[in-house]
Amino acid sequence: MKIGDQHHRSIELAENGWGVRVIDQRKLPWHLVFVTLGSCNETAQAIREMWVRGAPLIGAVAAYGFCLALREDASDQSIERAYAALLSTRPTAINLKWSLDRMLAAVASLPPRDRIKAAYARAADLCDEDVALCQAIGKHGLGLLYTAANAKPNQPINILTHCNAGWLATVDYGTALAPIYLAHDTGIAVHVWVDETRPRNQGASLTAWELEQHGVPHTIITDNAGGFLMQKGKVDLCIVGTDRVTSNGDVCNKIGTYLKALAAHDNGVPFYIALPYSTFDPNLSNGNAIPIEERTANEVTQITGKLPDGRIETVTLTNSPAANPAFDVTPARLITAFITEHGVLSPKEMLRRAA
Repeated sequence: MKIGDQHHRSIELAENGWGVRVIDQRKLPWHLVFVTLGSCNETAQAIREMWVRGAPLIGAVAAYGFCLALREDASDQSIERAYAALLSTRPTAINLKWSLDRMLAAVASLPPRDRIKAAYARAADLCDEDVALCQAIGKHGLGLLYTAANAKPNQPINILTHCNAGWLATVDYGTALAPIYLAHDTGIAVHVWVDETRPRNQGASLTAWELEQHGVPHTIITDNAGGFLMQKGKVDLCIVGTDRVTSNGDVCNKIGTYLKALAAHDNGVPFYIALPYSTFDPNLSNGNAIPIEERTANEVTQITGKLPDGRIETVTLTNSPAANPAFDVTPARLITAFITEHGVLSPKEMLRRAA
């Protein structure tokens, strides 16, 4: 995707040919800051502290973190340590384990002298694959937006999304936002309702920033406004991403997704999940088995913003105790369809193909 007039991926090799260049997403939307990760420990820190986030991107960054570990020590013991350290950074997104499993398979049988080159090649392949998957998701989702546009000629279609599932959450293009970008580029009039997505405000800080860069009309709304807009007929469809889908079709995504799915179901608004196959977890029977990350209370009790003089400051909203579950689970019965690299699939179709 483009930032200004320049194309970027959300993760690229640094100029030295081995470091990992990423955007520090904590600084957005106020500052665009690129950082270079030079070790496995730095990579683990970046994932854990959410310099980078989004299930597909976490997997890609972890893959290169694995490479950086091998640059320091390519022994079997180093492989085991790197795998464990990176896997522990975020417990909910299945793409993290999916990626690390593929990195492990690529190097485990090789002699140590051959592991570094093989690891970097595999990590590059995983990133290229993610781009191709997201392109396919965008093309298949575009058909849904054509249908919605034909149903209301000469009017923009209103799409609601939650959290950030754009190119910042993947290597490029995004999942939930990929069809929106393609629709905008092909001349379909789209407008996006962007949930602020408390407590970290990934919608207000990241999704809105992405859409602005691409020129897509959008409006930020409070997390609790979506149901009201659906009641008023101002939402034509919802598209969100996901961090894990279980074998029965339950969907785990950023906290608040379940409430939007309930509101959409009650108001007859289609509710779509966009995901690549790497986000499907056939080993869990239902959403109750997904480990839900509990993050620090500071994300709830504090908020960061820009002061009139331009300074970026963090302020405290309350001194009361706070709970901060990062994800919730939307039952399969509330999902209209899944937008995948294979097409737009009903829950039964997706599960049959995944099996």
